[in-house]
Parts: sequence; C-alpha cells; structure tokens
Amino acid sequence: MSFREEGDDGKGDLRKPFLHTGSWYRMGSRQSSIMGSSQSIRESSISVLACVLIVALGPIQFGFTCGYSSPTQSAISKELRLTVSQFSLFGSLANVGAMVGAIASGQIAEYIGRKGSLMIAAIPNIIGWLAISFARDVSFLYMGRLLEGFGVGIISYTVPVYIAEIAPQNLRGGLGSVNQLSVTIGIMLSYLLGIFVGWRLLAVLGILPCLILIPGLFFIPESPRWLAKMGMTEDFEASLQVLRGFDTDISLEVNEIKRSLASTTRRTAIRFADLKRKRYWLPLMIGIGLLVFQQLSGINGVIFYSTTIFESAGISSSNAVTVGVGAIQVIATAVATWLVDKTGRRILLIVSSSGMVLSLLLVAVSFFSKGFVSEDSTAYGILGILSIVGVVCMVVAFSLGMGPIPWLIMSEILPIKIKGLAGSVATLANWFLSWVITMTAPLLLDWSSGGTFTFYMLMCAFTVLFVAIWVPETKGKTLEEIHFSFR
Repeated sequence: MSFREEGDDGKGDLRKPFLHTGSWYRMGSRQSSIMGSSQSIRESSISVLACVLIVALGPIQFGFTCGYSSPTQSAISKELRLTVSQFSLFGSLANVGAMVGAIASGQIAEYIGRKGSLMIAAIPNIIGWLAISFARDVSFLYMGRLLEGFGVGIISYTVPVYIAEIAPQNLRGGLGSVNQLSVTIGIMLSYLLGIFVGWRLLAVLGILPCLILIPGLFFIPESPRWLAKMGMTEDFEASLQVLRGFDTDISLEVNEIKRSLASTTRRTAIRFADLKRKRYWLPLMIGIGLLVFQQLSGINGVIFYSTTIFESAGISSSNAVTVGVGAIQVIATAVATWLVDKTGRRILLIVSSSGMVLSLLLVAVSFFSKGFVSEDSTAYGILGILSIVGVVCMVVAFSLGMGPIPWLIMSEILPIKIKGLAGSVATLANWFLSWVITMTAPLLLDWSSGGTFTFYMLMCAFTVLFVAIWVPETKGKTLEEIHFSFR
C-alpha cells in the first residue's frame, strides 16, 4: 500500500506502492546509459500504446459482463426455471456490485495506485464467473453477478483515469476512447460466443481477460501523476521517461506536473465541504452529469436485453441481429476513437446525443404504430424493420460520442486532489442509474416498448442542452491546463 500521511509541516511517512515496478526500468535506463547505445534504450522502453492495450483487458471484461445476459437469458431461465423478475434481478445485480466497487474505487486507486486497484478488481471478477459457471440455483448466480459487478465498478473508474494520466495531450482523446472501444469489443464477444457455446462455458470464457490482465500489470509503469502526488519523485520521473521514451526530453512536462501539485494545499485529505468550491464542484457536476445522462439514454437496457427487443420487433433470428449490432458498435466506437482528437469532445457529444434523439424517435413511433396494424400485414413487418434500424442507429450514435467521451472527460477534468473522492461519486452515480435502467428495462418493455423508448428519447434531448451549456472543450490541453481553467 502506498500513501502519504502528512502533518502540518508537510512531512510524512512514505510507503512503496503496491505492484511497484519502477526499479527494473530505472536499472535498464542506467545500464543503457553506461553502454551508450540509444538504440538499446529505445528497444527497452514501453510505449504508452502497449500500456493502454494491457489495461484495456479490464474494459473488455466490463463489456463481457454487460453483454452476458443477452444471449443467455432463455437458456438460464429454462435450465434454472427463473421468472422474468428473477432474471431481471440477475442482470441488474452486476450494477449493484458495481455501485459498491465505485464507492471503493477512488480510495483504492489513491492509496495503492492505479495498477494495484486493477489487480484487486480482477480477482472478484474471476471468482464471480466461476460461481456463475457452476451455479445450480439462483444463489450462486446472484453471488457471481455481484462479485463481477464489484470488479467492474473499480475497473470503470481506474482504467480511464490511468490512461488519461499516462497519455500525451495530443493522443489523450484517442487513447482514452480505447476504454469504451474495449467495452464494445467485450460486448460483441459475449454476443458472438453466446451463439456457439452454452451459458456455463461462456461464463468460463469470461475469466480470460482478467487472467491475462494480472500478469500484464507487472510489465507496465505506474501512473506518473499518481507517483508525483505521493511524493515519489524518482519513481515519477522514471515512469514518465519510460512512457515518453528514454531519448525524449521530459523536463517541461515534469515541471508542469510539479507546479500543478505545488499549487494545491499540502493536506492530502479531502472533505465533502471542499467540494463547495467552484474549482471542485463545477468539474464534479459536469462529470456526474455526463455519466448520468449516459445511462438515462437507456443504452444498457438496449445492450442487456437486445435479443428480447428484437424478438418483440418480430425478428426470428434475433441472436444474429444482436451480434451484428455488437459489431456495428465496435466499428462506430473505433471511428470515435479516431475522431475525438480531431473534432473535439463537445461536437461529438452534441452530434451523438442529437443522433440518439432521432433514432429513439423512430423506434418509439415504430413500436406505437405496430399496435394499430395486423401482425400478418406487410406494414407490421416494415415497422419491425424500422424499429431495428432505429436501434442500430441509436447504438451507432451512442458509440460516436456518449459512449466513450463521458468517461474520457471525467478522467480529464477532475483535479488530482479530489480525483479519488469525486471520481467515486461520479462512478457511483453512473452505476446507480445503470442499475435502475437495467432493472426496469425488461419490465418497462413488457409494459410498453414505445413508451420506454420515448422516455429514453427525452433524456437524450436534455443531454444535448446540458452539453451545449456546461461541458467545456478539453481537446489539445494538458491535464494541468484543464484543471487551472476551473480556478
């Protein structure tokens, strides 16, 4: 565990971080310097992209958890004789566990580091998948889902924060969007594999991302900004040098980070009363607002129960269509990853939210209209196709902005002094709304599909206004410049 307990004199007890891997790359740097070979230095360095790809296994696990309930609903319900309410509870328990994980995520990431928190998150995920795979009744299903959710709650906060803290400013948007891209890959994999394997084997396959993540964490550096905050100057500079390359001059970035930390109070503890200051409450409000509206769009209701939605639209091959939607979501998120550092965050959020409004309007009108035509008529089939087109367009629009960017902006705008507490609050709000949406979606869809999508449409319309009024553009700015703009 690593943290600093400081008194009034600013001096404190310094402990080493969990999963501390600074020594090997410092040793490699010194040895290469003695050898005088810049080529060997470059070869020994770890790129930011490699670090991102390793921690992206966490969001893949996140996505696999989100998508698991869609292809397995019929099989689990039939084998274990679950009612609709029991399976709805099963699907939503991941969000309950994630809320608990979200509460702990900020403090865990602050005290033992970003890498240590990911290690802690991986363990309950593995246990949870094993519990589901061996379940003989609902108790093991529920326990496994809760454990998965706890791990996912930590992952959902830690990964975007780690990526934002290690990425250079000109790549931060694209690399930060890899978080959501990985989530969509996990969702698509659960859809695709769910067609070919049973629900128990699918749960076993869910273990793989975390099994690969755990050893991978030992080969990447800790966040330099977290190390700097903890007062580990030597480790901080070594980590940053590894991330930027040993032949890169990091003096300007080092000085900027040090100045930013020096401008904050020496007291490391943060109280809720401190959040009343504008420099803190405004970025917190923006971060919470984006993550809340992300869930109120109803995307998790669509993702978790897409197979059921397509069946209600009259599509017989609903599993195949669900896989197709998953693939489209991956492609759209990849496009957003490429665009975010070119067009900026605000414009993508506005375009994304507006596109979701139009898509959900089409879905709602289609479902309402189906109540006035015969099931055997051509119009009924056309309306079914239109509802699928609307759902697909909604997923595409979401993936272009409202999927990746709220997490990205949250990780960018929260000052490092309050990041642990504020990040936990924002992540908790996101997962609470996710639980509400996931728990109510199958019941609302059974009541009125058209009414459900109308509500989601109105929430997306409010999102457009929120972004236009409150959300700042963070493209091309360092984290320190972003934080200074709120003062």
